[in-house]
Amino acid sequence: MRTGLSYLRVIIFIAIAFFLLEFVIDSGTEWAIVKYPIIWAVLSMLLLFAVAIELVSEALKSILFKSLKPDAQKRFLDSEKLARENQFRGIKNWYNKLLDSKPLEKEDDIVLDHNYDGIKELDNTLPPWWVYMFYATIIFAVVYLVRYEIFGDTNQAEEYEIAVAEAKYQIAEYKKTAKDLVDVNTVELLTESSDLSAGKNIFTTNCIPCHKADGGGGIGPNLTDQNWILGGGIKNVFNTISEGGRSGKGMISWKTELKPLERAQVASYVLSFQGTTPAEPKAAEGDIWVNPDAPKTDAILEETEAVIDSTAIDVIINN
Repeated sequence: MRTGLSYLRVIIFIAIAFFLLEFVIDSGTEWAIVKYPIIWAVLSMLLLFAVAIELVSEALKSILFKSLKPDAQKRFLDSEKLARENQFRGIKNWYNKLLDSKPLEKEDDIVLDHNYDGIKELDNTLPPWWVYMFYATIIFAVVYLVRYEIFGDTNQAEEYEIAVAEAKYQIAEYKKTAKDLVDVNTVELLTESSDLSAGKNIFTTNCIPCHKADGGGGIGPNLTDQNWILGGGIKNVFNTISEGGRSGKGMISWKTELKPLERAQVASYVLSFQGTTPAEPKAAEGDIWVNPDAPKTDAILEETEAVIDSTAIDVIINN
């Protein structure tokens, strides 16, 4: 591996192998090379294989070169030199066309008659790449003027507001599925059997000593009636589990022990006790809770009016 081209071939081979492995191996959201460290060993073996091929190729070339006669070796070296000189000729020609400059031997053709203390001026044209970029700016300016000033397309401030609104919507949608990000403001009642089952397991492990298995209450209050000390509903129950009950005599805070999703699950399971009949219900504590977000219906009060017959006459008979 005496040439830079050999090293370049090895690097390209390893890069292609790396991306192929990443594309073929299913590693989810992680890089395959991170999830499966054995890929490092595979790439190392491929690297050794590529280097070995280059070394073998160089060795064969050396053996064949030495087996040639002196005049054949000279022709081979001359052909190699010519190949190196023409290796990037296409790129060089393309670069010269972009510059559109005259070679040194032809500069006499574009010398102007200006002479400043022996300093001569050449009449070189602008490089084509610069001219094309200048034309592109003119086209861009015209399109920009027509789009934003004539047709009134959204400007930068409006695009920013749209982008912010889209981002907020995407965050809200993400939070709906990312249950571990719920808080007291975004928590909702969970009704899936898997969530209620998980809530039941948490309740059985941590809450039975105070509330009993059927929610009838013991040290803690009855969870089956409509009375709540700190408010009912999923948000209030979630907040009570998170922050704890009344200071000094209520339930402890569970926010350091349970994840947000687990608190939402056990809160939803607690609310499933509503309307059930425990074996030994504890007396109701707190006030009857009415959901302030529930749709309100106007009560229709029916009043019975006494109809007085103005024609009725009380007859009093005195004996």
